[in-house]
Amino acid sequence: MARIGVIGSEGRMGQALMAAITQAGHEYVGGVDKGGDVTALAAQCDALVDFSAPAALADNLSAARTAGCALVIGTTGLEPAHHTHIDSAARQIAVLQTGNTSLGVTLLAHLVQEAAARLGTDWDIEIVEMHHRMKVDAPSGTALLLGEAAAKGRGVDLDHVKDSGRDGQTGAREPGAIGFAALRGGTVAGDHSVILAGDEERITLTHNAENRMIFARGAVKAVEWLIGKNAGRYTMNDVLSL
Repeated sequence: MARIGVIGSEGRMGQALMAAITQAGHEYVGGVDKGGDVTALAAQCDALVDFSAPAALADNLSAARTAGCALVIGTTGLEPAHHTHIDSAARQIAVLQTGNTSLGVTLLAHLVQEAAARLGTDWDIEIVEMHHRMKVDAPSGTALLLGEAAAKGRGVDLDHVKDSGRDGQTGAREPGAIGFAALRGGTVAGDHSVILAGDEERITLTHNAENRMIFARGAVKAVEWLIGKNAGRYTMNDVLSL
């Protein structure tokens, strides 16, 4: 039984995590939100799960380092500076960071990488995602994760081939581009499709999230795998041995 704390406990994901932790037979130590004492929480835990906000990440990493506890980061909307902080913390503690904790999405990303590697740039890649009306970042962390998988399969840097927010007279599609489209509305937990379009044929790889509990259960699986690991930076691929 692991002792697990939640950063961002009052949010929708925080509530789902509390349920998933107890359902899995672990101890839910407690949660913190903006203004809370994350250092005190970390001192009581074997691992923390962070689904809060990018602005809080540096303090959360510092608290985990001080306590020597593992940290699973599911916060999206991270920028390069955040990843630099994660890399630094991972020299001292075990950190797993991901744009999506779903086991199904993890496998989908693996399949996308394999397809992109084998089909080559003759096939155009477009990523379409839809989320609830309250989501504040776009493309979603999951869409970017899938884009990274496609870029890795092709051996390129996503930043160099990413194409999002098309509007107006955009001209023809750039060869090798990886396109993104973001839809927002209703209460959609998360739908993602990766379209590989060749000449006169098309492959669509899709994952539909029906409830936030799939992310919470995946995060608990990540915690179970991460506890006891050496200091380092890990991903959900490690959890599934991909």
